Amino acid sequence: MSAATTRSRTPDRLCAEAVDLARAAAEEAAAPGIVGEHVGLVSEGDRVVTHFFQCRELGYRGWRWAVTVARASRAKIVTVDEAALLPGPDAVLAPEWVPWSERLRPGDMGPGDLLPTDAEDLRLEPGYSGEDEPAPKVPVSHEMADLVEAEDADLTTGPPSGFAGAPLRGSIPAVAEELGMRRARVLSRYGLHTAADRWEEAFGPKTPMAQSAPAACVSCGFLVPIGGSLGQAFGACANEFSPADGRLVSLAYGCGGHSEAAVMPRPPQPAAPVIDETRVDPFPLRPSSDSGSVPPTTDADAEDLGHS
Repeated sequence: MSAATTRSRTPDRLCAEAVDLARAAAEEAAAPGIVGEHVGLVSEGDRVVTHFFQCRELGYRGWRWAVTVARASRAKIVTVDEAALLPGPDAVLAPEWVPWSERLRPGDMGPGDLLPTDAEDLRLEPGYSGEDEPAPKVPVSHEMADLVEAEDADLTTGPPSGFAGAPLRGSIPAVAEELGMRRARVLSRYGLHTAADRWEEAFGPKTPMAQSAPAACVSCGFLVPIGGSLGQAFGACANEFSPADGRLVSLAYGCGGHSEAAVMPRPPQPAAPVIDETRVDPFPLRPSSDSGSVPPTTDADAEDLGHS
């Protein structure tokens, strides 16, 4: 270890004693009453020391005012280098910043919000089968780039209103336009699988509702079929009393609102009375003498009590 390294780790005496100078600099940078007690110092190098003061600002628990002082070689005057508010070892810090694309969750979008889609989104693929070139009017097309170069204009994110270039007759974009299939990008196989996984998890056969359902949605009259390859496994529910009303449900999903569920049971009817005409049941006209709770008495017992 060199002598220079040893000196840099040992605080300079004059700089270490300049606590009042550092406090004055911290109080000048902070609001009145914010700078607290001196909590330590650290050597930053030869004749460079940073003093730390407690911060009393509400909401800055564990933060410290750091004032760095220094002096020139062979000089006895200590000067202030800088003052700043820095977090300490136990400071309360904000969570690590996460990009919006990673923070966004389903249901976070509101009215007026725009969600840009990445050009390399794996969920999408070119919408013109057999041709990788984009449509003529999209900003990334070759025709748009040539027009910009010829007119010496700036390329915008949207198609110019005065550009009326139509796709060449007989090309795949022209045929797609006639069939009403002109979309720059469509769902890729990966996008279809991810969507199917979400719908299967929300309204699939493994949900508690489907486990207790009388039958599956594939045989329900309220199921509205959908087109495309997803129609082989999903459909739309049109039962207003179902928990999946207006949602895409798996054909293996089910609920108690199935159209072919058991018919409502009729109210119970009382059983018909049974009369046995071959047997006679005797009914006494008077109760028996030993049927009560008071034991019967004789006339002799009554005479002892003075009764006539």
